[in-house]
Amino acid sequence: MNPERTTPRNVAILIFDDMETLDFAGPPEVFTLATEQNQPSQFHVYEVGLTTAPVHARGRLLITPSHGIDDCPDPDILIVPGGYGTRQLKQNEGLLKWISAQAARVELVLSVCTGSLVLAKAGLLAGKRATTHHSAFGRLAVLSPTTTVVRDQRYVESSDRIMTAGGISAGIDLSLFVVEKLLGEKARAAVEDEMEYGWFFNPKKLGSSDHG
Repeated sequence: MNPERTTPRNVAILIFDDMETLDFAGPPEVFTLATEQNQPSQFHVYEVGLTTAPVHARGRLLITPSHGIDDCPDPDILIVPGGYGTRQLKQNEGLLKWISAQAARVELVLSVCTGSLVLAKAGLLAGKRATTHHSAFGRLAVLSPTTTVVRDQRYVESSDRIMTAGGISAGIDLSLFVVEKLLGEKARAAVEDEMEYGWFFNPKKLGSSDHG
Protein backbone atom coordinates (compact mmCIF):
# COMPACT_ATOMS: atom_id res chain seq x y z
CA MET A 1 0.00 0.00 0.00
CA ASN A 2 2.51 2.57 -1.20
CA PRO A 3 1.05 5.93 -2.29
CA GLU A 4 4.43 6.82 -3.84
CA ARG A 5 4.24 3.95 -6.33
CA THR A 6 4.98 5.14 -9.88
CA THR A 7 3.90 2.11 -11.94
CA PRO A 8 0.19 1.44 -12.50
CA ARG A 9 -1.54 -1.41 -10.70
CA ASN A 10 -3.26 -3.94 -12.93
CA VAL A 11 -6.95 -4.07 -12.02
CA ALA A 12 -8.61 -7.15 -13.50
CA ILE A 13 -12.37 -7.48 -13.30
CA LEU A 14 -13.84 -10.90 -13.94
CA ILE A 15 -16.79 -10.86 -16.35
CA PHE A 16 -19.26 -13.63 -17.13
CA ASP A 17 -22.74 -14.25 -18.47
CA ASP A 18 -25.59 -12.94 -16.31
CA MET A 19 -23.39 -10.81 -14.08
CA GLU A 20 -24.98 -7.77 -12.48
CA THR A 21 -24.24 -4.79 -14.73
CA LEU A 22 -23.46 -2.20 -12.05
CA ASP A 23 -21.35 -4.73 -10.14
CA PHE A 24 -19.16 -4.78 -13.22
CA ALA A 25 -19.36 -1.14 -14.28
CA GLY A 26 -19.08 0.69 -10.94
CA PRO A 27 -15.58 -0.31 -9.77
CA PRO A 28 -13.86 0.20 -13.16
CA GLU A 29 -15.37 3.69 -13.31
CA VAL A 30 -13.82 4.52 -9.94
CA PHE A 31 -10.38 3.16 -10.80
CA THR A 32 -10.38 4.69 -14.27
CA LEU A 33 -11.26 8.13 -12.89
CA ALA A 34 -8.61 7.75 -10.20
CA THR A 35 -6.10 7.22 -12.99
CA GLU A 36 -7.33 10.20 -14.97
CA GLN A 37 -7.28 12.45 -11.91
CA ASN A 38 -3.75 11.49 -10.80
CA GLN A 39 -0.38 11.56 -12.48
CA PRO A 40 1.39 9.28 -13.16
CA SER A 41 -1.25 6.73 -14.07
CA GLN A 42 -2.29 4.67 -11.07
CA PHE A 43 -4.41 1.84 -12.45
CA HIS A 44 -4.61 -0.20 -15.64
CA VAL A 45 -8.14 -1.63 -15.80
CA TYR A 46 -9.11 -4.57 -17.99
CA GLU A 47 -11.78 -7.27 -18.24
CA VAL A 48 -11.06 -10.98 -17.88
CA GLY A 49 -13.47 -13.68 -19.04
CA LEU A 50 -13.39 -17.44 -18.79
CA THR A 51 -12.39 -17.10 -22.46
CA THR A 52 -12.26 -14.10 -24.78
CA ALA A 53 -15.78 -14.78 -26.05
CA PRO A 54 -18.31 -11.96 -25.49
CA VAL A 55 -20.56 -12.24 -22.45
CA HIS A 56 -24.07 -10.95 -21.78
CA ALA A 57 -24.55 -9.08 -18.52
CA ARG A 58 -27.94 -8.54 -16.92
CA GLY A 59 -30.28 -6.91 -19.43
CA ARG A 60 -28.35 -8.55 -22.30
CA LEU A 61 -25.61 -5.91 -22.28
CA LEU A 62 -22.89 -7.35 -24.49
CA ILE A 63 -19.29 -7.04 -23.26
CA THR A 64 -16.14 -8.50 -24.81
CA PRO A 65 -13.33 -9.33 -22.37
CA SER A 66 -9.82 -8.11 -23.14
CA HIS A 67 -8.34 -11.41 -21.92
CA GLY A 68 -9.27 -14.89 -20.86
CA ILE A 69 -8.08 -16.39 -17.59
CA ASP A 70 -5.42 -18.36 -19.48
CA ASP A 71 -3.73 -15.31 -21.00
CA CYS A 72 -4.52 -12.59 -18.48
CA PRO A 73 -1.77 -10.17 -17.38
CA ASP A 74 -0.99 -10.72 -13.72
CA PRO A 75 -3.46 -8.63 -11.69
CA ASP A 76 -2.49 -6.55 -8.70
CA ILE A 77 -6.18 -6.13 -7.84
CA LEU A 78 -8.79 -8.74 -8.80
CA ILE A 79 -12.50 -7.85 -8.71
CA VAL A 80 -15.20 -10.52 -8.71
CA PRO A 81 -18.71 -9.10 -9.35
CA GLY A 82 -21.97 -10.87 -8.61
CA GLY A 83 -25.24 -11.61 -10.28
CA TYR A 84 -27.25 -14.65 -11.31
CA GLY A 85 -24.27 -16.00 -13.25
CA THR A 86 -22.35 -16.73 -10.06
CA ARG A 87 -24.46 -19.88 -9.73
CA GLN A 88 -22.53 -21.33 -12.66
CA LEU A 89 -19.19 -19.87 -11.60
CA LYS A 90 -19.37 -21.68 -8.26
CA GLN A 91 -19.39 -24.98 -10.17
CA ASN A 92 -16.37 -24.15 -12.37
CA GLU A 93 -13.42 -25.85 -10.68
CA GLY A 94 -10.92 -24.40 -13.13
CA LEU A 95 -12.05 -20.86 -12.37
CA LEU A 96 -12.08 -21.46 -8.62
CA LYS A 97 -8.49 -22.72 -8.78
CA TRP A 98 -7.52 -19.66 -10.83
CA ILE A 99 -9.10 -17.31 -8.30
CA SER A 100 -7.36 -19.10 -5.43
CA ALA A 101 -4.02 -18.86 -7.22
CA GLN A 102 -4.52 -15.15 -7.87
CA ALA A 103 -5.53 -14.54 -4.26
CA ALA A 104 -2.22 -15.99 -3.12
CA ARG A 105 -0.22 -13.43 -5.07
CA VAL A 106 -2.26 -10.26 -5.70
CA GLU A 107 -2.33 -7.15 -3.55
CA LEU A 108 -6.12 -7.18 -3.17
CA VAL A 109 -9.15 -9.31 -4.04
CA LEU A 110 -12.47 -7.47 -4.06
CA SER A 111 -15.93 -8.97 -4.40
CA VAL A 112 -19.15 -7.14 -5.15
CA CYS A 113 -22.61 -8.45 -4.28
CA THR A 114 -22.83 -12.24 -4.67
CA GLY A 115 -19.28 -12.33 -5.97
CA SER A 116 -18.49 -13.13 -2.33
CA LEU A 117 -20.21 -16.50 -2.81
CA VAL A 118 -17.60 -17.35 -5.42
CA LEU A 119 -14.82 -16.36 -3.02
CA ALA A 120 -16.47 -18.49 -0.34
CA LYS A 121 -16.67 -21.48 -2.69
CA ALA A 122 -12.96 -21.01 -3.42
CA GLY A 123 -12.28 -21.22 0.32
CA LEU A 124 -11.09 -17.63 0.65
CA LEU A 125 -13.56 -16.49 3.31
CA ALA A 126 -13.15 -19.30 5.84
CA GLY A 127 -12.81 -17.88 9.35
CA LYS A 128 -13.23 -14.32 8.09
CA ARG A 129 -15.87 -11.59 8.25
CA ALA A 130 -17.61 -10.89 4.96
CA THR A 131 -20.73 -9.42 3.42
CA THR A 132 -22.81 -9.89 0.28
CA HIS A 133 -26.14 -8.88 -1.23
CA HIS A 134 -28.83 -8.87 1.45
CA SER A 135 -30.72 -11.65 -0.33
CA ALA A 136 -27.68 -13.94 -0.10
CA PHE A 137 -26.73 -13.69 3.58
CA GLY A 138 -28.10 -17.18 4.21
CA ARG A 139 -26.38 -18.67 1.16
CA LEU A 140 -23.04 -17.23 2.24
CA ALA A 141 -23.45 -18.75 5.70
CA VAL A 142 -24.19 -22.17 4.19
CA LEU A 143 -21.31 -22.04 1.70
CA SER A 144 -18.80 -20.96 4.34
CA PRO A 145 -20.04 -21.89 7.84
CA THR A 146 -17.00 -20.41 9.59
CA THR A 147 -17.51 -17.01 7.94
CA THR A 148 -19.06 -14.26 10.08
CA VAL A 149 -21.72 -12.75 7.82
CA VAL A 150 -21.84 -8.97 8.30
CA ARG A 151 -25.33 -7.68 7.58
CA ASP A 152 -25.11 -3.97 8.39
CA GLN A 153 -22.06 -2.65 6.49
CA ARG A 154 -21.62 -1.54 2.89
CA TYR A 155 -18.25 -3.28 2.71
CA VAL A 156 -15.98 -5.33 4.94
CA GLU A 157 -12.22 -5.71 5.13
CA SER A 158 -12.33 -9.48 5.39
CA SER A 159 -8.53 -9.61 5.70
CA ASP A 160 -5.58 -7.45 4.76
CA ARG A 161 -5.94 -8.70 1.16
CA ILE A 162 -9.61 -9.61 0.75
CA MET A 163 -12.50 -7.12 0.83
CA THR A 164 -16.18 -7.84 0.24
CA ALA A 165 -18.94 -5.40 -0.69
CA GLY A 166 -22.69 -5.64 -0.27
CA GLY A 167 -25.19 -5.48 -3.08
CA ILE A 168 -24.62 -3.85 -6.45
CA SER A 169 -23.92 -0.13 -5.79
CA ALA A 170 -21.82 -1.02 -2.72
CA GLY A 171 -19.02 -1.93 -5.12
CA ILE A 172 -18.58 1.78 -5.79
CA ASP A 173 -18.21 2.48 -2.08
CA LEU A 174 -15.63 -0.27 -1.69
CA SER A 175 -13.67 0.92 -4.72
CA LEU A 176 -13.60 4.47 -3.36
CA PHE A 177 -12.34 3.09 -0.06
CA VAL A 178 -9.54 1.27 -1.88
CA VAL A 179 -8.60 4.42 -3.82
CA GLU A 180 -8.35 6.31 -0.54
CA LYS A 181 -6.38 3.50 1.07
CA LEU A 182 -3.88 3.36 -1.79
CA LEU A 183 -3.72 7.00 -2.92
CA GLY A 184 -5.12 9.11 -0.08
CA GLU A 185 -8.14 11.26 0.69
CA LYS A 186 -7.51 13.84 -2.05
CA ALA A 187 -7.54 11.16 -4.73
CA ARG A 188 -10.83 9.80 -3.45
CA ALA A 189 -12.34 13.28 -3.27
CA ALA A 190 -11.33 13.99 -6.87
CA VAL A 191 -13.07 10.82 -8.04
CA GLU A 192 -16.21 11.59 -6.03
CA ASP A 193 -16.34 15.10 -7.48
CA GLU A 194 -16.04 13.85 -11.05
CA MET A 195 -18.70 11.17 -10.46
CA GLU A 196 -20.93 13.56 -8.51
CA TYR A 197 -21.10 10.70 -6.03
CA GLY A 198 -22.53 11.45 -2.63
CA TRP A 199 -23.53 14.96 -3.72
CA PHE A 200 -26.83 14.63 -1.86
CA PHE A 201 -24.94 14.82 1.43
CA ASN A 202 -23.68 18.29 0.53
CA PRO A 203 -25.45 19.76 -2.52
CA LYS A 204 -23.70 23.11 -2.12
CA LYS A 205 -20.46 21.33 -2.96
CA LEU A 206 -21.58 21.20 -6.59
CA GLY A 207 -23.17 24.62 -6.66
CA SER A 208 -26.75 25.67 -6.10
CA SER A 209 -29.38 27.94 -7.55
CA ASP A 210 -32.27 29.96 -6.16
CA HIS A 211 -34.27 29.19 -9.30
CA GLY A 212 -36.52 26.17 -9.49
